[in-house]
Amino acid sequence: MSTPVPELTERATACADQLRDADGVLLASHIDADGLTSAAIASSALKRAGIRFETVFSKQLDADEIASVAATEYDTVLFTDFGSGQLDIIAEHESAGDFTPVIADHHQPADADTEFHLNPLLFGIDGSSELSGAGASYVLARALEPDDSDNRDLAALAVVGAVGDMQISDGELVGANANVMEEGIDAGVLEIGTDLALYGKQTRPLPKLLEYATDVHIPGISNDQNGVLRFLDGLGVNLQEDGDWRRWVDLTGDEKQTVASALVRRAMRKGVPAEKIDGLVGTSYTLAGEVKGTELRDVSEFSTLLNATARYDRADVGLAVCLGDRDAALERARTLLTNHRRNLSEAINWVQSEGVTREEHVQWFHAGDRVRETIVGIVAGMAVGANGIDRGTPIVAFAEKNDEEVKVSARGTPALTRKGLDLSVVMKEASRAVGGDGGGHNVAAGATVPKGREEVFVAHADELVGEQLR
Repeated sequence: MSTPVPELTERATACADQLRDADGVLLASHIDADGLTSAAIASSALKRAGIRFETVFSKQLDADEIASVAATEYDTVLFTDFGSGQLDIIAEHESAGDFTPVIADHHQPADADTEFHLNPLLFGIDGSSELSGAGASYVLARALEPDDSDNRDLAALAVVGAVGDMQISDGELVGANANVMEEGIDAGVLEIGTDLALYGKQTRPLPKLLEYATDVHIPGISNDQNGVLRFLDGLGVNLQEDGDWRRWVDLTGDEKQTVASALVRRAMRKGVPAEKIDGLVGTSYTLAGEVKGTELRDVSEFSTLLNATARYDRADVGLAVCLGDRDAALERARTLLTNHRRNLSEAINWVQSEGVTREEHVQWFHAGDRVRETIVGIVAGMAVGANGIDRGTPIVAFAEKNDEEVKVSARGTPALTRKGLDLSVVMKEASRAVGGDGGGHNVAAGATVPKGREEVFVAHADELVGEQLR
C-alpha cells in the first residue's frame, strides 16, 4: 500500500488494526470545519471497512465530556481533531478500563500518551501548518482501506479541513498536506491551479468579491463599493449577464487576466508593499466533482459552509453535507451560512466600535453574550488588522459560555510564531493558573476559564507572551 505520510504509516496501521478488532466504535469529533471533515473521513472509512460505529460531536473535550464518553457501551473510542490535548484525562479512563482510545489529532499533546495515538507532532511534522486533524484522519483512513477502495477519494475532504484550519502557508498547502493533496489529484477529486487568492470566487458577484477582499488592502477598492464599480467600469469587462452580476468563476480566462492585471497595477500605484501584492495570487483548490458556482466547489467556501453548521449546534447537517447530501442538508447549511455571515458582520462591527484593551504584549476584548462562544475565535481572527487593532500583537477574545464559565480564544500570526509565539502554551498555562484549561496550536488556541477570572487570566497571558517574544 502506498502511503501519503510515510512517517505516520506504522502508527496508522496499528490504529487501524485496533479499530478492526473492535466490536463497535464510538467516533467523537470536534465541531469546526476541520473536525467535521475529520468525522466524515473517519465515518466513511469505518463504514467501508464494515466496522459498526456511532458518531458524536463536542464543542470542547473536557473532563465531563470524556466522562460521558466513558459511560457509553463502547470499548473503543476514536477521537478525531481532538484528544491529544486531553490525553492526561483520557489516559486515566484507559487505565480504569473504561475504553481503549484511538486518537487522530494534530493539537499539542498533554503530558501523557497512549498506544494508538496518531499525531504528526509525535513524528516531527508541524500540526499547525503541515497536517490538520482531517489530514490525520485521512492517513488513518488510508490504513483502513477495504478491499474495494483505497479511500483516496477522501483526500478532498482532508484538503477542505486543512484550508478550514488556516493551514495555507504563503498561498499554498505545504508538507504532509501537499502529499494528501497530490493523492486527491491522482484520485480525480481535486484540481489545483493559480488564481486570485480571494474568498468567494465561486459565489460572490464580482463587485462584492473585490469590495470584501481586505486581506490585501487596496485603497479605492477594499471596503469601497463605489470605488470597485468605478474600477471595473474602466476595464471593458462585461459585468452582467441576463441582469445578474457575473462572478469570478463566470469570467473567461482573458477577462480574469484583465481584472487581475488591473488589480495589481492599482495596488502598485497606491503603494501597497510588494510582498502584499504577491499575496493577491495563490494556489486554488477546487473539488472536481462539485457543481461550478456553488459553495462546495471551492475548498475555502466549503469550509466556511461547514463552520456555519456545527457552530450553531447542527453538526449533523455539516456531516451530512460532507457525506454527500446535496438536498435537504445542503439547503439547511446554506440557511445557516446566511445567519453565520450576518453574525460575523455584526460581531466585527461591534469589536471595531468598542475597540480592544491593550496590555504590554497582548490586546483583548470581552464580548460577553454579544458573540456566540462557538464563533468568538473566528471573530478574533477576522478582527486582526481591522481599524484600531494591531496585526503585530496577539489578540485574546472572551465570550460567555454559561453561567459559570467563559470561552477564551487567542489568535496570532505566522510572523509572530516565527519569533517564538506559542499560544497553545499560553492558553494552557494561563487558564490552568486560574482554574481552567486550554490548548491548541501556536498560532491559534483556546481555553475555558471561570467567570470573573478574565483579567487575572489576561495578566498571566500577557506575561507569558512577553517571555516568548523577548
